[in-house]
Amino acid sequence: MKSAKRRARLATAAVGVTVAVGAAMAPVTAAAGPPAVPTAQDGVAGTPPMGWNSWNSFGCDIDERLIRDTADALVGSGMRDAGYQYVVVDDCWFDPQRDPQGNLRANPERFPGGIRALADYVHSRGLKFGIYQVPTEKTCAQRGGTYPGATGSLGHEEQDARTFAEWGVDYLKYDWCSPEGTLEDQIAAFTKMRDALAATGRPIVYSINSNSYHPDKNGATHDWSPVANMWRTTEDIKPVWDSGNENEYPMGVVNIVEVNRGLAAQARPGHWNDPDMLEVGVYDVEGFKGLTDTEARAHLSMWAMMASPLIAGNNVTRMPDGIRDILTNREVVAVDQDPAGAQGVPVRDHGDREVWVKSMADGSRAVALFNRGERHAGIRTTAREAGLPEAPGYQVRDLWAHEDSTTDGEIRAEVPAHGVVLLRVSARG
Repeated sequence: MKSAKRRARLATAAVGVTVAVGAAMAPVTAAAGPPAVPTAQDGVAGTPPMGWNSWNSFGCDIDERLIRDTADALVGSGMRDAGYQYVVVDDCWFDPQRDPQGNLRANPERFPGGIRALADYVHSRGLKFGIYQVPTEKTCAQRGGTYPGATGSLGHEEQDARTFAEWGVDYLKYDWCSPEGTLEDQIAAFTKMRDALAATGRPIVYSINSNSYHPDKNGATHDWSPVANMWRTTEDIKPVWDSGNENEYPMGVVNIVEVNRGLAAQARPGHWNDPDMLEVGVYDVEGFKGLTDTEARAHLSMWAMMASPLIAGNNVTRMPDGIRDILTNREVVAVDQDPAGAQGVPVRDHGDREVWVKSMADGSRAVALFNRGERHAGIRTTAREAGLPEAPGYQVRDLWAHEDSTTDGEIRAEVPAHGVVLLRVSARG
């Protein structure tokens, strides 16, 4: 049975269904005054960014060899060619002390070649390079006591932005990592780095997280699109289907979908709701054994439906073929990367059985028949409910089975527990 809070969110989300699936969504107006966050017009985040991040599988246990090997594996596995282009080095890459001039520098034992050389190597593999920093005094690992020092960007914003640009950084993950500060403090701090990055002249994807360590979870309640290219809406994800948490650490797949379902209006090219990284192929983390393949396909499908950044978190250097095949399903990735930039919305809900629809640039609709529950279930909808025009028939493509069929308007499938049947439906004639 749904909670009262969930019923309220469903009612709120349903108000915008006709606009979202039947017509072009009106753009959200950004705050006035330059410099604005780089957008699709600047070649930045025109579609949800895709890549890999070191944190979910490795935490602080990172070094230069791991990042180089990962870049090689992204190429060799086909992930780069499927769209995963950013290699993001998360927390614990830096020397615990800045240099005498106050500049950031790489940890000399973990990254003896330095960050510029590492970025150059990533670029040489046809990939882009990302890095991690915080707007407060300590990174999350420093605040939690697992890494020494206090090397956050507080008071060094312009200096650090210039350093990142000089190193060839293409993506900055900027993580609050503090229980302190009002929403206004967060807006000011994130905006300060936005402006510092813009002043460098280098197009850098700007990814922010206002939620980490902070009790208010402002990522889900404030529209950050004037400030960043992507912003975390939830607490951290773990490789579990349902953690039972509404927006507290740790989050499971369905818990995050629940938070993100009502936020479609602020997603558009250059600006994306970020429901955290992918847990496909991540196993045995903090007692969580990992997702089944059925759950992993549902996880990727729903992130694609929500026009989410697709940032893999698995060990791609030791990736089973089945996980590679899930992550590189180009038909599913195409739903996420559709240039219209619409975030899908739920249009039908019967307890644990849901129907989500996403408008596509070519006029078709992506339709997710989503079974959150513990039992196999039949789920149905119609072409009309999906926002498609009246037609003599409809073409249906199953994006996981890679099979085509036709229908006169009825859309139905048997969906496994914790699973999704993901379809692309278009009018014939």
